[in-house]
Amino acid sequence: MKLPFSKDSSPKAKEPSSSLQTMKILHSESNCIELLSEALFASIQHVPAHQPIVVVCVGTDRSTGDALGPLVGSQLKRLDLNGSGIHLYGTLDNPVHAMNLNDTLTTIYQHYNNPYILAVDACLGQLTSVGCIQLGQGPVKPGAGVNKELPPVGDMHVTGIVNVGGFMEYFVLQNTRLSLVMTMAETIASSIHAALLMKRRWTPIPLGKID
Repeated sequence: MKLPFSKDSSPKAKEPSSSLQTMKILHSESNCIELLSEALFASIQHVPAHQPIVVVCVGTDRSTGDALGPLVGSQLKRLDLNGSGIHLYGTLDNPVHAMNLNDTLTTIYQHYNNPYILAVDACLGQLTSVGCIQLGQGPVKPGAGVNKELPPVGDMHVTGIVNVGGFMEYFVLQNTRLSLVMTMAETIASSIHAALLMKRRWTPIPLGKID
């Protein structure tokens, strides 16, 4: 079985959709959740009702900075009280990290038919961008900031810039402020949850044939 994250010598480029959104916003902006959830919804509203949306939160709770993904996953698990169709991988209790990422992706593609994957991960960036949340199209590349080769994840991604990159990345991630990471995780989780609820609300219900 050929999995979507297998290497392909001649991949075909996909035509970009005008509805797909990209953005970068500081997590402390008063309207951050509103803007991020609207951008997320604009990107996932084209996903057919029969295509499952899977959220994969990448990271580990063994590193403060890298715990952003699992924190988002655990927040989403708590928020999904009324059900919003979330298929979720990666929480504090069951993180998705470098050691099990390949197996997790294999499980997802075996379990779901043509899933649409939203990846969440922490990243490092410029000093002026620390605390910003980024929404982008295409996969995230986990481990790139710490020189690890891991499979790309996602049809779209949300990343949180938790600290400054470019020097001693492992040390920087270990010494990232927990307060910042937790606040960003709450914002990202609330935005994803709101976008998925909007998606569920506005997805047309197929009507049966009337004789």
